[in-house]
Amino acid sequence: QLQMAESGGGLVQAGDSLRLSCAAHGGTFNTYIFAWFLQAPGKEREFVAAISRQGGGTMYADSVKGRFTISRDNAKSTVWLHMNRLKPEDTAVYYCAAGPGVDLTQQRNLYGDWGKGTLVTVSS
Repeated sequence: QLQMAESGGGLVQAGDSLRLSCAAHGGTFNTYIFAWFLQAPGKEREFVAAISRQGGGTMYADSVKGRFTISRDNAKSTVWLHMNRLKPEDTAVYYCAAGPGVDLTQQRNLYGDWGKGTLVTVSS
């Protein structure tokens, strides 16, 4: 089972940038697609971005297109979420997720391994 640990969250101001990291171990990293999800207080966990196994394909939620970029380095077993022009509504716990599939998906239940999350707070 793949184990992941997120880092990089914190308190920032609106308009700032932040980079989240997800370090993985315990599996063959390049056989997984990875995604980031967020969960705001009192709301369901929702899709943010996903990246294919070799990094050539990406998918984004409409709310973050043009502001967030997902990337990965298979040699380092790490996935990143680069977040620019942050807004107060981006405030949430961000989770890294991994799935054994081939096709990118926003469906939460198709990702079987999850990190514990990192909190991002954006003040206005």
